[in-house]
Amino acid sequence: MTEIKTQFDPILRKSISKKKQVAVIPVGSIEQHGSHLPISTDSDIVTEIAKRISKKNGYLLLPTLNYGVSYEHAPFFNLSIRESTLRTILTDLCASLLSNNIKTVFIINGHHGNLKPIQNLDIKLKKISKNKLDVFPLSYWHFMKREFDHAGFVETSLMLAISKNVKMNLAKKGLITEGMTKQQIAKLGKLANQSFPKATKNGIWGDPRKATKKEGQAILDEIIKNLRKKCQTCLTGHSS
Repeated sequence: MTEIKTQFDPILRKSISKKKQVAVIPVGSIEQHGSHLPISTDSDIVTEIAKRISKKNGYLLLPTLNYGVSYEHAPFFNLSIRESTLRTILTDLCASLLSNNIKTVFIINGHHGNLKPIQNLDIKLKKISKNKLDVFPLSYWHFMKREFDHAGFVETSLMLAISKNVKMNLAKKGLITEGMTKQQIAKLGKLANQSFPKATKNGIWGDPRKATKKEGQAILDEIIKNLRKKCQTCLTGHSS
């Protein structure tokens, strides 16, 4: 792994000229995650995942974009940018990477609200670059079997595996969808996209109280394994 921000210009340019480089851009958010998880949770998790992927596959790791589209969490705390802003930032970054002769980019997303801005970004950038740039937007929770949550069992377990900044004594049960029909869950999902507090009441989707570091490590390992395979498939055009 080469962490871009720690590099020195002559050495970095030399390594790029010698080898076709693949860049990774982690994208997170700053928003409420209940009383027990920090507002940096999405950024913390996606940064760790991007680091591990980059280290194992020898990619160039860019600094994490810590701000995402999180307006749906108001009036709970969030620092948000518009969908168009995030799309523009990512477009500009990818174009800048291309100008430095880096033609393959993985955008690793860590926040649900960022899904729309990164959708079809690969097609747009291929057109802008006249087929010189390959961009692959991937959301990490698509690479695990468990149903994702927000500050619930999964996210809390992941944070326990990578951070000491978790206050389990403050963890509270949130919205539980067990026993609901798919239609009911879908309706709640639509409401949550508009107002997460209205859908969940306390800002938590799931139950974090039984989350463990061990379970978090297992989920993390699963994500890394599956995401690495996906990256390889993207690069080669066939499964490993």
